[in-house]
Amino acid sequence: MQDDPRYIKRKVTAGSLDVHPTEKALVVHYEVEASILGEGGGHVLGERKEGQKIIRVKSLSPSTDVAALAKKVVEECKLIPSSRLPQVEHLLYYLQNRKSSPVEDKLEKKEKRTAKPRELTPFDGMELNEEAIITQVDDYIELLYEGIPEKIRGAALILQLARNPDNLEELLHNGTCKPWKILVLREDWKQSVELATIIIYVFFCFSSFSQFHGVVSSYKIGALCMSVVEHELKRHDVWCEELRKKSKSAPENGTLRRDQDKALKKYQGLLAKQEQLLRVSLYLLLNLAEDTRTELKMRNKNIVGLLVKVLERDDEELLVLVVSFLKKLSIFLENKNDMAEVDTVERLARLVPCEHEDLLNLTLRLLLNLSFDSGLRAKMVEVGLLPKLTALLGDENNRQVALRILYHISIDDRFKGMFVYTDCIPQLMQSLYEHSEQETEAELISILINLAANKKNAQLMCEGNGLKMLMKRALKMKDCLLMKMIRNISQHDGATKPLYIDYVGDLAAEIRAEEEEEWVLECLGTLANLTIPDLDWELVLKEYNLVPYLKDRLKPGSAEDDLILEVVIMIGTVSIDDACAAMLAKSGIIPALIELLNAQQEDDEFVCQIVYVFYQMVFHQATRDVIIKDTQAPAYLIDLMHDKNTEIRKVCDNTLDIIAEYDEEWGRKIQSEKFRFHNNQWLEMVESRQADESEPYLYENDNDTADLFYSADGITPAEGSVSPDFFNDLQQQNGDFYHTG
Repeated sequence: MQDDPRYIKRKVTAGSLDVHPTEKALVVHYEVEASILGEGGGHVLGERKEGQKIIRVKSLSPSTDVAALAKKVVEECKLIPSSRLPQVEHLLYYLQNRKSSPVEDKLEKKEKRTAKPRELTPFDGMELNEEAIITQVDDYIELLYEGIPEKIRGAALILQLARNPDNLEELLHNGTCKPWKILVLREDWKQSVELATIIIYVFFCFSSFSQFHGVVSSYKIGALCMSVVEHELKRHDVWCEELRKKSKSAPENGTLRRDQDKALKKYQGLLAKQEQLLRVSLYLLLNLAEDTRTELKMRNKNIVGLLVKVLERDDEELLVLVVSFLKKLSIFLENKNDMAEVDTVERLARLVPCEHEDLLNLTLRLLLNLSFDSGLRAKMVEVGLLPKLTALLGDENNRQVALRILYHISIDDRFKGMFVYTDCIPQLMQSLYEHSEQETEAELISILINLAANKKNAQLMCEGNGLKMLMKRALKMKDCLLMKMIRNISQHDGATKPLYIDYVGDLAAEIRAEEEEEWVLECLGTLANLTIPDLDWELVLKEYNLVPYLKDRLKPGSAEDDLILEVVIMIGTVSIDDACAAMLAKSGIIPALIELLNAQQEDDEFVCQIVYVFYQMVFHQATRDVIIKDTQAPAYLIDLMHDKNTEIRKVCDNTLDIIAEYDEEWGRKIQSEKFRFHNNQWLEMVESRQADESEPYLYENDNDTADLFYSADGITPAEGSVSPDFFNDLQQQNGDFYHTG
């Protein structure tokens, strides 16, 4: 049981030391680590928080003794160790000689005109009291109602307060300094990118904490950010168009060329500022998107389209943010569908590979989410991601994600053959050999299992000693997944199948009741695929005593259906051999198959495979007589002759044709059943036509028709509507009747 929290341990670690950008002050960065300890002293809960302490030195003047002041600062500020005294002294020298800006002078004059003068000590830290915050922000807010430079200055000073998390609560709840006051700039942000960046940055500070999300949303800051992003993207399009026109019209030399270079430099400067604005805007939206309802509102305003358009940029930090946002959105079906409608995959493809490690990893994870969609998988192959992903298999940091994307691509039969033209299969096989004594990676073996279903891939896997190494490891480790891969390779005709002759005995030795069913299933399935003419199946069955096992597994419920089905397929394969088929027939397997057929008559795969066994056995004289004379297999085949499944009908027809050829009695029954079936179809067609045409009679003259009724043999008339002489002229040939006249 966890100890009850009783003690709080707080640890403060000093960080960097710098000068304040606008005031005569030093800024000390630090980190607070608070830990809650249990009764026994064990760690229960911990949290880290970054902060900064501002040390104001407004008494600093050209005549100040900097060395003495630096010593006093170090003595009174516990966050600055004595070893940093030279650094403090150097920073104070810098502040002493730094020139104040016109805006700073204006602020100082306003401070002097204030009715209530401030009494700020040189060591006003970051833990400002309410009165100090109010006094400062009042001055800053006054600047928001002046020109653009003053507005930028005022907003920047408010931002300095907002960047300290300890000040957010006071900024939010104090009446004179609520953040909505900065919204007087809502209409001014288009005039200055810098101003818009600072405005949104202030609210970004609030959005970093979920308890302030409601406040930020209530001021519709998310909608403002969406407008900013959309507006800036349109501006970028205009810039690019203007740049393109100037580039097109500029000659090799001359004034126009210089103007074009100048425009390019201006564009690059504007682009840097714009990307900073986009970064802070999208970061704020990402924070607000923690609420799925807010995320839905963003989706309705086309957030996906905006983000995908930003993927055209080259700024890596901005791209990291955009890809992270898209990755978060992609877990919802609606957002994924939106990404499918725009060029998301095409724009992500250029980021693979890239030198920025975080960007590459995030891009791959986004592609992994998108790869669950078959259409997007096709797009990935179309834009050439397959060889790029293959090249990442050697990158340990991104290998797992690349493997998973490749696995999804390998599922689709359309793309399995394309792996032959990459280095993927050799790399995967090499990885398999290098980890021969370890457990195989699930993703790696899964890809190989899928790819082995393609004939060219299978041939590539078997090159050299490929099959030998696979078989050796599978039999040693009894690895079911590896044997499944071997089984998939064995299904292809051609050069690969004869390679299995050397391993028939090893596989047959694994067909035992003592082994795990899953393992036996794969070994048996591999053997069942080996339709090799020169293979002596009778010898294999006898040497490894497989007939009793096969017969026992034919009983319904004796094993899982998958294993029973493989037993049936195995019987069909070995029945190609005359002697083997006769041995199976004598063992009583045919009645067992009929019993299984009754039990699994609703399963088309079972029915088709059992009928195929009958088809193989009627080829051989010994087994043909057993099936025709000693079993009811032909009757079952007649019942299945008109099954809805095309494959079942096809195998049944072929089997019954052979039976009819060798047995006259069954031939007549088969012919009668076929005639009856086709006649019923004709009558149904006539009735259907009559119903469609809404006519009482098919013919105008009733005397031209005769009612036809058929007896068991299909040709005896019920009434004397046909002359007996008609039947005297009928002759039979090969089971079909024809008229001699």
